[in-house]
Amino acid sequence: MSVTPALSSAPGSAAAASPAAASPVRASLVPAGLARLDGRFWLIVLFCLLWSSAFAAAKIALVDAPPLLLLTARFLAAGAVMLAAAWVIEGRPKVSARDLGALVVLGALNNAIYLGFSWTGMVSVSSGFAAVLVSTNPILVALLAALLLGERLTWAKGLGLALGVAGVAVVVRSRLGGGLESGEGTALVAVGIVSLVAGTVMFKKLNPGGGLWVGNAIQCLAGGVLTLPVALLLEDPTAVHVTAGLVGGFLYLVFAISVGCYAIWFHLLGRTTATAASALHFLMPPLGLLFGWAVLAEPVPAMDLVGVVPIAVGIWLVTRPAGAQPAR
Repeated sequence: MSVTPALSSAPGSAAAASPAAASPVRASLVPAGLARLDGRFWLIVLFCLLWSSAFAAAKIALVDAPPLLLLTARFLAAGAVMLAAAWVIEGRPKVSARDLGALVVLGALNNAIYLGFSWTGMVSVSSGFAAVLVSTNPILVALLAALLLGERLTWAKGLGLALGVAGVAVVVRSRLGGGLESGEGTALVAVGIVSLVAGTVMFKKLNPGGGLWVGNAIQCLAGGVLTLPVALLLEDPTAVHVTAGLVGGFLYLVFAISVGCYAIWFHLLGRTTATAASALHFLMPPLGLLFGWAVLAEPVPAMDLVGVVPIAVGIWLVTRPAGAQPAR
């Protein structure tokens, strides 16, 4: 999520449709990376856990602060931290005008629009439900990557798309039909998902340079600058109440998610295809529900579990390497 989720630019990114620069690994029925427990695999595991937990953390913080004001503060704080890290780790930032423009566009898509809409929607929907919806990102990325980046849309990915859509339909129908979620909130989260998908694909399309940390910093700062006027126009600063939940949630979202999670995500995107970076995304729907249930005591209806299964299988299918076969 959050995201989501934030964001970054990795130096030396591969061409948009090129496979990761790594030695061939014998394919198996398990997700890409499980056959080889290298550093990239463990980064994917860590990303999944952090990303899935961000929804519950955001829900806690949103109790005491309006969504857009909270996001603005988060983006600006995370951007400042990452800009300082860029100076220490990468030296004086050197970003061309072309890369700066690309990073601002990505900051708008992956930060301001995605999280602005999804957090506003999360005011009236549960964190677990939002996590399930947003976790379908790889399924939609697979479709757009085929259309815009030239990545193959195999029969397995096509089946994954169908299963994912079917699973989402089951969960949404159950939640809305049962009166558990707001239709308006669901629509806002859906708009955020579209922006996140566009940002993921555009990262590979634009392939900005400038370094990982400075790229993350510029995107977060751009997200904060773009969100600030909208927040001041639509929200009341006096609605912010400084509590332990707000402070704890804010610090977690800044350092664990905005700084850590998004740096990991775009580090992976810069070194593999748009879909291969999502190797374990199939775990995110159940993890999102789990964090919502464990941290916030959110109910998990039986139909959620029914719908999550085809979503998880669909995500697994679209993030498998093309042509994967059972190991012999």
